[in-house]
Amino acid sequence: MAVGGESRKYSSKKLYDMCVSLVAEDFRYYKPQLVDLPKNVRFDLYYQLYKQRRLCILGTELCDLETFSKMLKVTNRRIHLLQIFQAPMYHGIRIGKNLAVSYSMQCLQIREDPAVYDKTINLGLRLGGFLSDAGWYSESEEVLLACKELCILNNQTPEDWCRTLNCCHKLLHAQAAYCAFDNAAETHQLAKDMIKQLEDANYHTINHAALYAEFSVLFFIRSEYDNAYRYSIDALKHLRASLSARVIIDVLRQAAKSCVVKREFQKAGLLIREAVYLAREIFDTDHPKYSDVLIDYGFYLLNFDSIINSVSVYKTALEIRRKIFGKTNLHVALAHEDLAYALYVYEYSSGKFDEASDHAGIAIDIMEKLLPACHLMLASAKRVKALILEEIAIDNGSSPMSEQNLLRKSECLHLSALHLAKTAFGENNVQTAKHYGNLGRLYQSMRKFEEAEAMHLKAISIKEELLGPEDYEVGLSIGHLASLYNFHMNRYRAAEKLYYRSIAISLKLFGQSYSGLEYDYRGLLHVYNKLDEYEKILEYTDTLNHWRELRDQHAQSEDPPIDVQKRPQPIAEIINRFFSK
Repeated sequence: MAVGGESRKYSSKKLYDMCVSLVAEDFRYYKPQLVDLPKNVRFDLYYQLYKQRRLCILGTELCDLETFSKMLKVTNRRIHLLQIFQAPMYHGIRIGKNLAVSYSMQCLQIREDPAVYDKTINLGLRLGGFLSDAGWYSESEEVLLACKELCILNNQTPEDWCRTLNCCHKLLHAQAAYCAFDNAAETHQLAKDMIKQLEDANYHTINHAALYAEFSVLFFIRSEYDNAYRYSIDALKHLRASLSARVIIDVLRQAAKSCVVKREFQKAGLLIREAVYLAREIFDTDHPKYSDVLIDYGFYLLNFDSIINSVSVYKTALEIRRKIFGKTNLHVALAHEDLAYALYVYEYSSGKFDEASDHAGIAIDIMEKLLPACHLMLASAKRVKALILEEIAIDNGSSPMSEQNLLRKSECLHLSALHLAKTAFGENNVQTAKHYGNLGRLYQSMRKFEEAEAMHLKAISIKEELLGPEDYEVGLSIGHLASLYNFHMNRYRAAEKLYYRSIAISLKLFGQSYSGLEYDYRGLLHVYNKLDEYEKILEYTDTLNHWRELRDQHAQSEDPPIDVQKRPQPIAEIINRFFSK
């Protein structure tokens, strides 16, 4: 009987799949009879249209707001919905924009009917959240701005304030990710006002961990790292095991990133690894949330000097995103950019930058298709491409004409990135300082030494003011200025002083096996050779050899980045360990 039951079950499933396939093949004929189908069956039909690559029909269906709202309610097929949404978008069918316009019009036409009013707000929250998850942040913002206006129209009770706060949370996520900083500042202020009203009303049933993490994201993207760190700590303090796994993961990964930029690597490692294991257990390894966590884990590994592991993790994240979002999507572009930079760092000593260059080029191509020409997101991608072109120019034995051509292309990219950063952040920002530093290195390669010095000094001045004299970024710029003085301006004592300062910062933050120490030690050897200081030459020859031994030991002792046997720990235990460090 059991065997027969399994056989009938298998046959029913096979028959159902056959029917879905046949109806999809002649969808236009059957469409009038499909109106009252259960949403799960209708979803299967759309997914079949996607598999059959009948994207014009699929896109037309998904552009209808009522139809799409039903698909959003099929909560166990999120990855498939992302795929069937993205495929027509790739072929130019503007589903996201059509849905955003339709929703905005619906908000304008809404009647004074509480049931319709509540239903429309709930739809806006679901639709805006989905569009953001799908990487279409501008469309998400349009939907959630309309939804916010509805929330504000009737914002009288604590329950209303909570709903407005929920909308602010989703809206802030889209605005921060899209670098819409002015709008994000307004949303941030409204969210703080709602929190204050809830506190004044002694209404404590809502947990703010996710919202505080979103505040942290906004300040992180704006390079205001002290505020980002402060809000991420607040989010951790509000974290509870009763919260959803998605919220717990997002709080952990954002707090980890904030710890990385504050150079608290032990704490960052604790949090980001826990986020990886929790995301893997809850969502599996083909889910966008897992790829999000891997991107942040790659960021931690790269900054912690585990470069080859960083490359491996970034490659896995890119593969997951491409399977879900296809080739032309901002999520995919950002993964290409992150991998390009990790490969650039990894291959810096080898000079083999073809793979890094390819990924940076793909990132820029995607962004230029999807973003306005002056969008800030392009600044970072152009910076990475410019760094790679500069190294190709000076490392690959190019002809003088070819070298100069590559350096000029690099300069154009760096200047464009600097302009975008200054427009978005102003002069006194870490990102602006980074672009000055990159131009300093480039002008050194172009033998424009005075211009190079001016750029490095600007970078150091801004970074010291914002980050303090012993920050990693300061040490990086000091090392670059030391190289300029040492190899091109014959200012050996000035270079010596800067190298010692750069080395002290690196040793304090990373220890004796840090990869970046090689360039400072080699720089000092060059200084002492030029100054004929033989005892110092012997001292730093021994120091460099000892560094090589430590570096080999470091490489051999590195564990694989992800322990496949590791299970997530209780969140309360992780938080206790974090605050006890």
